[in-house]
Amino acid sequence: MKKKLSIVDIANSLNISKTTVSFILNGRAREKRISEELVERVLKYVKEVGYKPNSLAKSLRTGKSNTIGLLVQDISNNFYATIARQIEDLAYKNGYKIIYSSTENDTQKTQELIAMFRDRHVDGYIIVPPEGIEEDIRSLIKDGLPVVMFDGYIPKVKTDYVVVDNLFSTYNATRYLVDKGHKHIAFITFKSGQTQMIERLDGYKQAMKESKNPTLIKEIDFLQEDKPMIDPVRDFLNEHKEIDAILFGNNRLSIFGLKVLRDLNKRVPEDVALISFDDYEFFELYNPSVTAIAQPIGDIADNVINILLRRLNTSNDNDSKEHITLHTTLKIRKSTE
Repeated sequence: MKKKLSIVDIANSLNISKTTVSFILNGRAREKRISEELVERVLKYVKEVGYKPNSLAKSLRTGKSNTIGLLVQDISNNFYATIARQIEDLAYKNGYKIIYSSTENDTQKTQELIAMFRDRHVDGYIIVPPEGIEEDIRSLIKDGLPVVMFDGYIPKVKTDYVVVDNLFSTYNATRYLVDKGHKHIAFITFKSGQTQMIERLDGYKQAMKESKNPTLIKEIDFLQEDKPMIDPVRDFLNEHKEIDAILFGNNRLSIFGLKVLRDLNKRVPEDVALISFDDYEFFELYNPSVTAIAQPIGDIADNVINILLRRLNTSNDNDSKEHITLHTTLKIRKSTE
């Protein structure tokens, strides 16, 4: 295997000091009054031999890696994938690259990923927080590493975050179903202590209480495999044949619901009306098209990366944190008409 060239190798080959090579490669030649002839000679040699700097070593020297760690529940989910892409584009325009991974909503995996990102000396963190990582986030903040959360947040940890009005969103969607004449409205969601899922459940409960209709709630464990999550949905619908409308807690559950309703020969919206939290382009193409609570993905991405860039570009780490709550849009389609 060919040995990777180092600054020392370049210096020895050109018979100059490694410090001079380092100054030239780091754009400090003029500051150090290094001749243009020598700069040209070094750059020409570097190009000829295909030298690439060690990014980890550079980050240790400069204190910056120009990378950002992004942790979400499931990067394959359309909501997270779209936000991640927009954050990546905005970060790149500002000189940063994104390293991202899926936590699977697992506390231990999240802790291991944070440790890995620390080893890579990432400059800041964007996190959809699972439960149980309070101390890990506090440790990052204590070490001067900025953290911005989105989708949810940790109430007991002081961080910047960007969320949507989850409680009003499900309250509004449930009220819409009530006003359409539905009385047996189910809420199918993930079993979770995360703020966003708690607030969505609370919004549903509030609307059902006001309408004096019974609550029909099914909470499902978050898993990566589909079948163990589809079966509880099927069992729940078979047990409650009176259900005439369903609000799903996110778009992945909505897709499970559509599969189950098809298998049970339930017509949408004639037998069961359906609303999904989180829109998905597939919902517009599905027949009938699916009513959805659409989150402002572009605004979420813009706010998240802009807050983090401000933290990265200022040395004044004051105690004031930004808490941004954005509005959603209820997109009415055929599944509720």
